[in-house]
Amino acid sequence: MSDIFRELLKKVGSGVHTSKNLSRQEAATATRMMLLQEATPAQIGAFMIAHRIKRPTSEELAGMLDAYEEIGPKLQPTKPVTVFGNPYDGRFRTAPVTPLTALVLATAGMPVVMHGGDCMPTKYGVPLIEIWQGLGVDFSKLTLPQVEQLLEKTGLGFIYLPQQFPQAQELVPYREQIGKRPPAATVELIWSPCARDNHLVAGYVHPPTEVRFRDTFKLRGVSNFTLVKGLEGSCDLPCDRTAIIAISHPDAEDGFERLLLHPSDYGFARKEVPFDSTAKLLVEMQKVLKGKSSPLMPAAIWNSGFYLWRCGICPDLPMGFAQAETLFTNGDVAQKLEEISQAIA
Repeated sequence: MSDIFRELLKKVGSGVHTSKNLSRQEAATATRMMLLQEATPAQIGAFMIAHRIKRPTSEELAGMLDAYEEIGPKLQPTKPVTVFGNPYDGRFRTAPVTPLTALVLATAGMPVVMHGGDCMPTKYGVPLIEIWQGLGVDFSKLTLPQVEQLLEKTGLGFIYLPQQFPQAQELVPYREQIGKRPPAATVELIWSPCARDNHLVAGYVHPPTEVRFRDTFKLRGVSNFTLVKGLEGSCDLPCDRTAIIAISHPDAEDGFERLLLHPSDYGFARKEVPFDSTAKLLVEMQKVLKGKSSPLMPAAIWNSGFYLWRCGICPDLPMGFAQAETLFTNGDVAQKLEEISQAIA
């Protein structure tokens, strides 16, 4: 048992009236000790549930990210990249288009990094790694240098927890044992496995999370971000409601600008495509990649066009949507997927 960790646990787990917030350094210490298994399983489980009940502060999230940065993998991209932060426990209600968005950005010259693991608690939704494997791209066997080479060559990289961040993977079973997402699931959304400053994109569900993210970014000096109240907490913009987005803006009083994008204003309003199975999702994704009619195509264009604009590739949203559609229908995105698949093979 770790006496140091026990004191940190007592601080966050003393109840509603007497528990106290950790300092940034204390949160980093606690996270480091969990990642390195210096705390006992009982201590780790207790800390996770206590910290979830208390709710982590932005200062604590900053400390947890400090530990992730210290222990986790660090890609060394030669130019700025866009990092997508999606819930590791995947999607099970709505069809994800994030991989298609990533392919479009890579095709247009904007490198993209994604990260995650296998199917995991508490949602047990389809993970990104499984979708990529179904598309013929298996990131699971790559070493960190190989991921860097792939990112440099094709513009797409994926950090797979079991292979490149085993310390974080060791904490996954606790999610099932405590039956709730621990605060680490929040950290993962705003973690960047890259060594340089990049464009950080993160999804969320509850509005207070956005405020907490922005405050965390201020503490850590993150100045280029996009926060999306996305589908199931992902980076995917909804088609059936107004997209609520916060984008970094250095000249704004609070350092960000609020965007409210109405799909109906651009011809993309419709019901969300439901997620029935991974097999059906892959069939529809292949149709999109071939430029064929698919219920998934509008969502793919809506999201890809937005991120083409947000990443500075297109000067406005209409041009972003037009370029996304062209890249799909001309087969350019399918060609990029084939390039990535061959580079890994």
